[in-house]
Amino acid sequence: MSRWSVAELRQEAMASGIVAKISGTTLWRWLSQDALRPWRHRTWIFPRDPDFARKAGRILDLYQRRWNGAALGPRDYVVCADEKTSIQARPRKHCSLPPASGRPIYVEHEYARAGALAYLAAWDVHRAKLFGRCERKNGIAAFGRLVAQVMGKEPYRSAARVFLIADNGSSHRGQRAADRLRARWPNLVLVHTPIHARWLDQIEVYFSIVQRKLLTPSDFADLAALKHALIGSQNRYQRSAKPFMWTFTRCDLQRLLARLRSHRTASSQKIPSRNTSP
Repeated sequence: MSRWSVAELRQEAMASGIVAKISGTTLWRWLSQDALRPWRHRTWIFPRDPDFARKAGRILDLYQRRWNGAALGPRDYVVCADEKTSIQARPRKHCSLPPASGRPIYVEHEYARAGALAYLAAWDVHRAKLFGRCERKNGIAAFGRLVAQVMGKEPYRSAARVFLIADNGSSHRGQRAADRLRARWPNLVLVHTPIHARWLDQIEVYFSIVQRKLLTPSDFADLAALKHALIGSQNRYQRSAKPFMWTFTRCDLQRLLARLRSHRTASSQKIPSRNTSP
């Protein structure tokens, strides 16, 4: 089994002869003392981008208003952008019931499918300015419209440089995307996160807020209602938005990478050699 309950561990411990008899309470106490929770799991991945440190480092520098070792000027701006795709409108079979004394909101389990939207958003890291739009589908054209929404307004239109941080999604991946955007907006610099490092993109912080505060649970009559809720929530958030207190620095990055290298070394030493010849 990949995940165990206390009852299952108790049965296995007695069946395997580890103990003759044990209560679930005692086993629970032992697990608590050793901070073991075998019924939970977390996923993880080693960075596999060979240039991870450099790519991540320059993003962390931008958050500290630095680029290539020099301070950003007053007409330089840092913007994070991404897409939250396949947001479904799920009208419930019965209307949700508001909370009452001693009980939470009741949401009908069964729902219909009324289509899905992509929500594209951009976040000015230092000015706490938010941009967003809903599209029927994601892609190069949709992402271009988001960028135009940002770059068509001041101060970005006449800025010295606008550093646009994005992940490696298909609509803005690689040098071709950088060249395409730069051809239309010469003052735009596309900065990619390393592979599997979307957590470095601050727009993901905002998307997590949208997921918690608006989209869970999902109960929207149709796509029009979903779009209205997304843009309305965005406008509400903008009224009190402040820059995120980003505390992860280059020093933290170096400590993280050093710890990962030590884990890799330890893991490789545990793997037996495949050479079985005498």
